[in-house]
Amino acid sequence: MAADVDPGTNPENLRVGVIVAPATTEEVSVVVRLCNGQGVPVVAQGGRTGLVGGSVSEPGEIVLSLERMNRIERLDAVERTAVVQAGVVLETLQKAAAEHRLEPGIDLAARGSATIGGMISTNAGGVMAFRNGVMRHRVLGLEAVLADGSVYCDMTRVVKNAAGYDLKHLFIGAEGTLGIVTRAVLKLDPTPCATATALFGLPSVTAALDLIRLALDSETGELRAAEALWRPFIGLTAAAHGWAEPDFELDQAVYLLLALGGGREEALRAEFEKLFGDILERHPGTTGIVAGSKRQEEALWRLREDTDVIYRAHAAAPSYDVSVPLSQIDGYVERILTGLAAIDPELKPFVFGHLADGNLHIVLNRSGPLPGSLAAAVEAVLYADIAALGGSFSAEHGVGSKRIHSLIATADQTKLKLMKRLKETLDGHSLMNPGKVLPLASHPNNDSNRNGVEAHA
Repeated sequence: MAADVDPGTNPENLRVGVIVAPATTEEVSVVVRLCNGQGVPVVAQGGRTGLVGGSVSEPGEIVLSLERMNRIERLDAVERTAVVQAGVVLETLQKAAAEHRLEPGIDLAARGSATIGGMISTNAGGVMAFRNGVMRHRVLGLEAVLADGSVYCDMTRVVKNAAGYDLKHLFIGAEGTLGIVTRAVLKLDPTPCATATALFGLPSVTAALDLIRLALDSETGELRAAEALWRPFIGLTAAAHGWAEPDFELDQAVYLLLALGGGREEALRAEFEKLFGDILERHPGTTGIVAGSKRQEEALWRLREDTDVIYRAHAAAPSYDVSVPLSQIDGYVERILTGLAAIDPELKPFVFGHLADGNLHIVLNRSGPLPGSLAAAVEAVLYADIAALGGSFSAEHGVGSKRIHSLIATADQTKLKLMKRLKETLDGHSLMNPGKVLPLASHPNNDSNRNGVEAHA
């Protein structure tokens, strides 16, 4: 029963009374077919780490948990592929692949709880997306159970496949509204023999982007991560962890955490020294430190990944997840800081994110939720012209139930019509994760959906 299960990031995930936990695709099919016949809505759940209310449930629905479908069915070092069930946790796959000096090419802070099926359903991104793409680019083949219980199965294990419509993309990022992902084939990549990490303090976003370009052009190492931490955020996390380094003050505008991969750790650290010299010449005043051990490396990554520090300081702080083209980031951040201050001079957001692909996380220094009028004013600042800029109001967290109004406000009308037609075609009775991504009359698009808490990859 639901009362005996951890609801995860949102207590409303388990407002139902019953959880069904099938162990095979065939069992998922039977459950969905029975629910379809009786008109019972189904909410699929994995690790319950969703951040926008994508797996919240209502009385009268059932939760279909994929936690028992947690087997890695095949991991082929020659093909560099993994065939996995939807309930496999990312960290489990990472460890299994590492035994063959491979990795799934995607990583995020919730690696210990996020499941592959959930990551596919939300088209997860993370720290390596600028290099390897998001989940959509890691999936070769996919299996999903449709609303009538039939099984779509295309478990292709090759990159090249031009045999008709590539229908797996209908389910990637659909958040369980078109079908339930049960199995998938993922690409794996070779892991580097060595890695190194450095933290740079930079006077501007322009300087940070210049450093990323220099790192991408490195002949010694391959850039694996480029995480930006604006001064208020790194100041908060450093204080929470008691982190400090001699001659490295936290007084710069923005900080950039870089990771390189390559053949030898000593060579990678030397490359960081070269990068520091190059960027210092272009942007005087730049500071930097290179991790000299795995312990120091882990301490640097805690400064970025421990986003819970914010919520310990500001319970249920309202948070947002946007993508902005790289050429627009500097102006965007300056504009939102000015705009939020105009709403309330005490609104001083924590900003951080995956700078190399333009994904910014913005968390307000407020205990939420915000009142409806204030929430609308904040979103007007954050989302103003974001589609026209070539960006998105949701970079990697999805739409769920929390951001439906944002999708309607920013999306092309033809896109919305096509989405509704697809939903009607594949789930005409709206039984698959109802009230998510697209609104339903029984799930009104109102201000109460605006203020859930998001954590960050």
